[in-house]
Amino acid sequence: MITQLFFFLIGLFAGILSGFFGIGGGIVIVPMLILFFHFPQVAANGTSLAALLLPVGIFAVLAYHRKKLVDVRGALIIGLGIFIGVIGGSFSALELPAPLLKRLYGLFLLYIAWDYIDFPFRIHSRPNSVPVNLPDVSKQSKQSFYCFLALGLIAGVMAGLFGIGGGIIIVPALISIFKYHYKKAIGTSLMALLLPVGLPGVLIYFRTGKMEILPALLIGLGLLFGALFGALVAIDLPSKFIKRIYGVFVWLTGLNFIFQIPGLNN
Repeated sequence: MITQLFFFLIGLFAGILSGFFGIGGGIVIVPMLILFFHFPQVAANGTSLAALLLPVGIFAVLAYHRKKLVDVRGALIIGLGIFIGVIGGSFSALELPAPLLKRLYGLFLLYIAWDYIDFPFRIHSRPNSVPVNLPDVSKQSKQSFYCFLALGLIAGVMAGLFGIGGGIIIVPALISIFKYHYKKAIGTSLMALLLPVGLPGVLIYFRTGKMEILPALLIGLGLLFGALFGALVAIDLPSKFIKRIYGVFVWLTGLNFIFQIPGLNN
């Protein structure tokens, strides 16, 4: 019973970060399953994707949509790309050696954290985002179908490879490449991940026995409530503050996976 409660709490925590940062939550779920429950990397990936398969972010998406912070068209195209890309990522994860997979994951996290923390000594700092209540001047309607699809494909490969939802790829890309406001990028990412885009990856992991169904269901339940809470809080918080907090978390997690800290890795 205690173990089941911890699975729910993992989902709750991951859901809060999901609502905050537009991620699926896998970047939290996978490390915690490995660190605290000694899941093999591939089994953690499969279980995470299964938890994210449920429409756990629906309440969070509705909260962002009420504030006009969701690009539905872009989200649907990105979701299509994820659905296709997750197949290649899942097959790749099953073939790569576990230690190599962990270190690749760590490097990937450090790269993302660098952008989120926004260190003061960086040579070129991005201008502050426009306030959320100003008109959106990003000309999103002119963005190419193929650009959104390519973004989804890349996010899908990462999702299958590392058991993440893909939002940690989608949100930075929407901000830096497509010039979305930070909070609209979060809402659009959550919308893209709302559909069962990880289904091909889940089926691949399930057929190879690399997935735990009960933990996935309990984590998914926690995600449902956590994402709503995170979204309601994040909508009213300064974007720079939540970005840096998240960046520190991702940075520390990445270091652990790269250096395989004794006692924290299976």
